[in-house]
This record gives sequence, C-alpha cells and structure tokens, in this order.
Amino acid sequence: MPMNDTNVVAGHLADEAATLALGQELAKAGRAGLVIYLDGDLGAGKTTFCRGFLTALGHSGRVKSPTYTLVESYPFANFTVHHFDLYRFADPEEWEDAGFRELFHENAVCLVEWPEKADSLLPAADLTLELVADTSGRTYHLHAATETGQQCLNRLLIQRADAS
Repeated sequence: MPMNDTNVVAGHLADEAATLALGQELAKAGRAGLVIYLDGDLGAGKTTFCRGFLTALGHSGRVKSPTYTLVESYPFANFTVHHFDLYRFADPEEWEDAGFRELFHENAVCLVEWPEKADSLLPAADLTLELVADTSGRTYHLHAATETGQQCLNRLLIQRADAS
C-alpha cells in the first residue's frame, strides 16, 4: 500500500506491469512543463517507467533507452516529452555542449535518467522518482521538490482515491 508523507509517495512494484502502471498513472497526473528525474541503478526500471508514461499519453511505438542518442523526443498534441539518458556523460559540461537546455520549457515534459551526470547544470526537478530493485520487484519513492511537483503528486493521490 503506498504511503503519503505530503511530498512523498512510496510503494512497491511487484513486476514490469506494475512499473508500467506507475508511469501511466503519473502521465495522467502530469502537465506540460514538468521535469522528472529518474534515479536508480542499471536495470531498476527507469526506461520501463518511461514506456508506461508515454503509452498513457497515446504513444504506440517502441520506447528505447536513449543511452546512445542521449535524448528521444515524442511529440503529442499539446506538448512534447523528451526522454533523456545521461549515463554516457563523462563530464557535466557535456550537458551544455549538447544544447539540451532549450528542450526544457513550458510545452515539454522532461524525463531524465542519470541526472547526476549533468551535475548542477541540469534544470531543477519538479519530481524525483527513485527506483530500487529488491528480491520481490522494486520499491519506489516519488518526491515532490517544487509546487508543480506537489500539484502533480496531489493529482496522483486523487486519481488513486477515485479509482478505489
């Protein structure tokens, strides 16, 4: 059962389907302008979460980790989702050199894997999703860091209450 600590929602994800479902839930609660950091070891489910997020918005194609392309963009009617994977960055300055800052704006949702690789150069997160694999799946903690992030968490909790 997920728990709420005003700016944190946490719970357990038993399998890939549950991770996809969390992405779908958050997509329905999200709005353009949202920046979400995705924290977790390799294989923790970050890209699976992104696949669920994009599916909920209507994307029907393949969603792959942008490990080599660094960013994959998915245009929708009202905004674009940019899925970043900064794992290959050797130096935070690569963030500036890549020119990605311009992709963070009010008509975009940015999902960022390995945000620590860009250090303090990356725009601040509204939400941070931490995924940790364990023997029975994975646990997650979704932290709101801004008012925008808190509003998204509040919508998520309302959705869950309405569904039960």
